[in-house]
Amino acid sequence: MKIARLKITLDDVEPRVMRRVDVPFDIRLDRLHLVIQVAMGWTNSHLYEFRLGETGWGIPNRDFPDDAQDARKATLATLLTAYGKKKFDYIYDFGDCWEHTIAVEKILESVPEQEYPCLIEAQGNCPPEDVGGYPGYEELLAAKADPTHERRQEFEDWMDLDAFDPKTPDTAFIKLALKALAKKWTPKPKTKPAKPG
Repeated sequence: MKIARLKITLDDVEPRVMRRVDVPFDIRLDRLHLVIQVAMGWTNSHLYEFRLGETGWGIPNRDFPDDAQDARKATLATLLTAYGKKKFDYIYDFGDCWEHTIAVEKILESVPEQEYPCLIEAQGNCPPEDVGGYPGYEELLAAKADPTHERRQEFEDWMDLDAFDPKTPDTAFIKLALKALAKKWTPKPKTKPAKPG
């Protein structure tokens, strides 16, 4: 089985948020979406879209039939071979508009006994969901750093500001969650019916 090593970077955010993950080269895009959600630390509460040039893949909308193509019917392999690109975009939450750049760093052979998807490296912690996009996140970090900030109490009513660490991802949790996806997606061995006896 071929494996793609992906570098996923959340654009325009400081401190830097980046993940390296190994995924099956032929993974469906709807499943790749779930890998990104788990790896980055999002909650899968909003719409998403993969973008390559003018083409998008996501959840089809009957009201906008010319919009995104069905992510369940496309694979990473198809996307890369059909378009000949090694970089594409992933947008999550069209309100906050979190934009990610995904780069295919290399194609590898799978390692026996290794489950895929798996985490290779993680930097930075993902912003809290529904914080208001990049401007809201900057405001949250400013309030975290300054106890006298005018919005400090507002953020503290919403979340535990002191417990949020923007620099340190929970890699142990990410690895466990990706392992759960790998187990869920691993085909079950077919059992032969017992011979009558």
